Amino acid sequence: MNMRWEQLTFIHWAFDPSVVQQLLPQGLTIETFDGRAWVSLVPFQMRVTLPNDRIRLPFIGRFPETNVRTYVTAPDGSQGIWFFSLDAGSALATFGGRVGYRLPYMWSDMAIVSSPDSIAYDCRRRLPGPKGAASNVTTSIGATYEPKDLSELDHWLSARWRLYSVMFGRLWGAHAVHEVWPLQRATLTRYQDGLIRAAGLPEPADRPIVQYAERVSVRIGAPYRVR
Repeated sequence: MNMRWEQLTFIHWAFDPSVVQQLLPQGLTIETFDGRAWVSLVPFQMRVTLPNDRIRLPFIGRFPETNVRTYVTAPDGSQGIWFFSLDAGSALATFGGRVGYRLPYMWSDMAIVSSPDSIAYDCRRRLPGPKGAASNVTTSIGATYEPKDLSELDHWLSARWRLYSVMFGRLWGAHAVHEVWPLQRATLTRYQDGLIRAAGLPEPADRPIVQYAERVSVRIGAPYRVR
């Protein structure tokens, strides 16, 4: 599956690893950086195309999405992303993500409004629940990072090439191939979120790392069973 992820805001928080670990399925271990687990809220615009990357699919070709995710290690030693939730503004995409990859997609009312230097994301969950969980975020967009300005943690959070899900009672993975994120500086000017709590996590206590990326092209491979 070919995709283009556009107008992304990354909001990253540090968590106690034991708090996040208890929400993971058997076989996955929370991956830490400097002894801390990280959870990210990522609102963006999704574009889905056929494999030649030219023909957009009807009804699900373009829609808003907001992910709540963390960073994990699988039993085979591979590293990647575990999604607590993926809210999507398309009922068909929600169905496809749940059936094809067994990812926890939620059908939500969503909107993205952008200007040259800011972008607003609004999400209110419809189905399956918890119904009414919402996220309202506005980001002020700054200058592009120079490579020398990005830290090891910045690379650790963004250089992710695999996702995991539980399918038929077993752990499965899928490769996600994309170029390096073109990260920009960003600041939250509005933040009201219930998706983190809806995932079973406590309200973040620390100040987040906030970044923005205009777009990146992604190819998601077929699911495979993890050893």
